[in-house]
Amino acid sequence: MNYQYLKVEEEGALAVVRLDRPEKKNVLSTDLIEELLVLAREFDRRSDITTIVLTGSNGFFSAGVDLTDPKIYEIFSAPIIAKRKMIDFGPKMCKAWESLDQITIGAIEGFCIGGGVSLVSSLDFRVMAESSYIRVPEISLGMNMSWATLPRLVHLVGPARAKEIVIFAERVYAKDAYDWGFAQRLCLEGEALNEAKKIAGKVSKMPPVPVMMTKQTINALTTALDRTASYMDTDQYILSIMTEDFKEGVAAFLEKRDPKFKGE
Repeated sequence: MNYQYLKVEEEGALAVVRLDRPEKKNVLSTDLIEELLVLAREFDRRSDITTIVLTGSNGFFSAGVDLTDPKIYEIFSAPIIAKRKMIDFGPKMCKAWESLDQITIGAIEGFCIGGGVSLVSSLDFRVMAESSYIRVPEISLGMNMSWATLPRLVHLVGPARAKEIVIFAERVYAKDAYDWGFAQRLCLEGEALNEAKKIAGKVSKMPPVPVMMTKQTINALTTALDRTASYMDTDQYILSIMTEDFKEGVAAFLEKRDPKFKGE
């Protein structure tokens, strides 16, 4: 398949996937999310690729979900029964990447925000350049953090740090992200992809079948209760986007001002 917003390069058993929407800071439009879902399903059918590195472009990973995407506003205005179906694209995309047999590695330069954090949280490893940071702004926009991200963050950093990342909506720079357990490697600026390839090189020296079985066993043990914890994500999201606080949060974001929330 030809992708509009992704670049895929194969180096033997390694695939490098780049988010390629630099003019929009690699924001995750519904079309880009669909491409990521389709690509994950393609990789799921392949046994010749054993490692996948997912990275950004132009010195950043992603600015999160595209709040200017017209298709997003179709979801906002749809009846609730339709909303529940239409909103499913993000969770399905993250689950598809999490479920791959291949070892997956996120190479993060610059910023990784919102939905970008959801995406890299679903991977096996994360490499962050020293100047990079993650940020989860959803609550500051008047919505919940969804896409089954909360259980994944709890697995990585523990409950208190997960609350800190999501509730405070502040930047978490690479050193803290590493110390907390979100990132598994730190590297110099501009070296995240090379560092991720080093991890891929270690994987390539191992017999692929036991590696895949080990990954799936650890994932099964770790995520056994994730569905129980996140099955209400979609309904919480629908509830939050029906509030006045959500309208205020998005308006403040687009107008580059501080929001004034009222709990309405």
